[in-house]
Amino acid sequence: MFILKLNLCPTLAALVVITACGTAAAQSSVTLFGVLDAAVSHYDNGILSQTVLSNSNLYNSRLGFRGTEDLGGGMSASFWLEGALTNDDGNAGGFNLMRRSTVSLGGIWGELRLGRDFTPTFWNEAVFDPFGAVGVGALIMSPARSSSTAPGRAPWVVGFGANNPYYIRASNTVGYFLPPNLGGFYGQLQYALDEQVTPGNNQGRFLSGRMGYAKGALNTALSVGRTTGSNPASAAAPDISTLNLGASYDFGFAKLSGEYSREKYERVTASNTSEGYMLGVNIPVGVGYFVAAYSRVKIDLPSSPTADKAAVGYVHNLSRRTALYATYARLDNKDGSLLGVSTTIAGTVNATATGYDLGIRHSF
Repeated sequence: MFILKLNLCPTLAALVVITACGTAAAQSSVTLFGVLDAAVSHYDNGILSQTVLSNSNLYNSRLGFRGTEDLGGGMSASFWLEGALTNDDGNAGGFNLMRRSTVSLGGIWGELRLGRDFTPTFWNEAVFDPFGAVGVGALIMSPARSSSTAPGRAPWVVGFGANNPYYIRASNTVGYFLPPNLGGFYGQLQYALDEQVTPGNNQGRFLSGRMGYAKGALNTALSVGRTTGSNPASAAAPDISTLNLGASYDFGFAKLSGEYSREKYERVTASNTSEGYMLGVNIPVGVGYFVAAYSRVKIDLPSSPTADKAAVGYVHNLSRRTALYATYARLDNKDGSLLGVSTTIAGTVNATATGYDLGIRHSF
């Protein structure tokens, strides 16, 4: 990672970059960081196919800035601004900071963080998925969680769209993180303000937490979340309760991981529950590594719609910052499911969808 350190005072060069020396005198450093990830990808939903130059299939393409100020006495203040890059089209849709925009205050007691951030429940899927919940290899629970409003995607079951607006990130959050010196235990709490005006209206409120233990070769964590839907009478925006449990163990020659998740969609007239699980492996080979994963998701509608996904991939590290990668995935829809392997082509009911990514990732 490239680190741009701005020694803010009293050098003239720093003054050119940072206009007010007095207001930033205690700033230790500002880091410019990012990822550019591009791939030739192919998707097939059983009827239609598409070949594209895509992005964010090994790591999400991004550009960000972060910095920390030492306040003394073990206290620090920090910021993190990060936006998505669509390097295949030069960010034709514009650049924003919706990946993360937070300000934090930290100390021996932990960290208080405010702003737009990743949700605790998403971390359990991303951390324990060998594909990091991106690209055609991402665990199948990912498209099921965000199917009904994702670009180009239909509801993952005919007549039922189980979109979770807080699947990946939440805005207007207040978060707390445990300090890192608890003998391997870690955790966080996050509350997203609903910002509603009408008394008694909590639509858009989100509350979530994560607790885990990581020491040596073992890492395991449990997370829960609760979303107050924007329209609980609708199948597309119900109240949502989320639970997932993940674990991994690194044997050295291979790292095994698994994750179980459950989401309950509570509407005024009925409730439905989807369950999913993932089993994965990461095998280091020379300067690279092989990855493979199998995942399944099912919802308790009368026909029990189910989808299975198997994915394999290889990553070849050319350096610490640059890698070539290849991923192939196959998804089988059954009993009314219509998930796909991309966000640009919706799946076809009870059909097989396939896809591959051939790409390069460069971090700076």
